[in-house]
Amino acid sequence: MDLVLEAADRHLLTPYVYPAGWPEAEPCRQLLSLFVITNLGALALYLLFGTLSYYFIFDHELKKHPQFLENQVSREISYALRSLPWISVPTVALFFAEVRGYSKLYDNIEDSPYGWSGVFLSMLSFLFFTDMGIYWIHRGLHHKLFYKRFHKPHHVWKIATPFASHAFHPVDGFMQSLPYHIYPFLFPLHKVTYLGLYIFVNVWTISIHDGDYRVPRPLRHIINGSAHHTDHHLYFDYNYGQYFTLWDKIGGSYKSPTSFEGKGPHDYLRKLREK
Repeated sequence: MDLVLEAADRHLLTPYVYPAGWPEAEPCRQLLSLFVITNLGALALYLLFGTLSYYFIFDHELKKHPQFLENQVSREISYALRSLPWISVPTVALFFAEVRGYSKLYDNIEDSPYGWSGVFLSMLSFLFFTDMGIYWIHRGLHHKLFYKRFHKPHHVWKIATPFASHAFHPVDGFMQSLPYHIYPFLFPLHKVTYLGLYIFVNVWTISIHDGDYRVPRPLRHIINGSAHHTDHHLYFDYNYGQYFTLWDKIGGSYKSPTSFEGKGPHDYLRKLREK
């Protein structure tokens, strides 16, 4: 995040926003800047990719499903916009720790002990680590001690749209993002790679709510796509994973998507039309 902060300082904040005597490295200024940048960035990612997905990928026939709520799209967006600023508060604290040099993020490929292969391996380990972390956090949020208070608001959307992707209770939203933020404090990671992965995970979160169940047949039971996550919303106790089905299979919570078996939401709508 320090790359983003440096760019913002250089091109906007220092010349046009802050008083000339307020140093760029001053902690209060960094916290304030990070809060604004984090919120604007999250809002841009959510609205840009959510809108593109909604209009170009999401099947609007799903809005005819009996479990699609009245005014659902506007309700999803409204809930997400109310939650994102609160989610950003602890997120900014972690970004601040990164900027102050407490993480293992590095600037140059030469700083990686394994060069470019180390960068590639760190991408794979990031996906594995965060998939594992999100699985167990997500499954924990389904426990009766936490579900009703924190996770149930996200399960209001049985037939989700891409805009449901960030419509979480703030505690739920931050907890499920925590593995992304913990990783660079535990393992070396190139800064640009981290930014790219951070954008990727936000886009992926949108994609598993987009109602497009198409997955290459050989990967159907490996990749945790929209078909798997739709069944999670519909049937509650299955498919907690983020990118892969590995941890659901290890944890005994894997369910083959109903849409792959001719019993999904589209099939239900087809049967309604036939009647």
